Amino acid sequence: MTRKVKTTKYKLKTHKATSKRFRLTGSGVLMRTKGGKSHLRRRTSKRTKALFTEMVAVKGEKTIQRINRLAPNME
Repeated sequence: MTRKVKTTKYKLKTHKATSKRFRLTGSGVLMRTKGGKSHLRRRTSKRTKALFTEMVAVKGEKTIQRINRLAPNME
């Protein structure tokens, strides 16, 4: 009896930290969250703290390529 040969390809694994930090919009723009939101914010003004909630578009072609490689199945 012969053995069955596997012909399937490897599964692509998503880098979870990347998928949590970045989002892809409906038009295909890659957005990132801002840093500095977790602690040491007592002396920060309310306006500055409110600006932390916004997401910013990612600039840099090579950065976008790296993120797409780390999280190929990002939604």
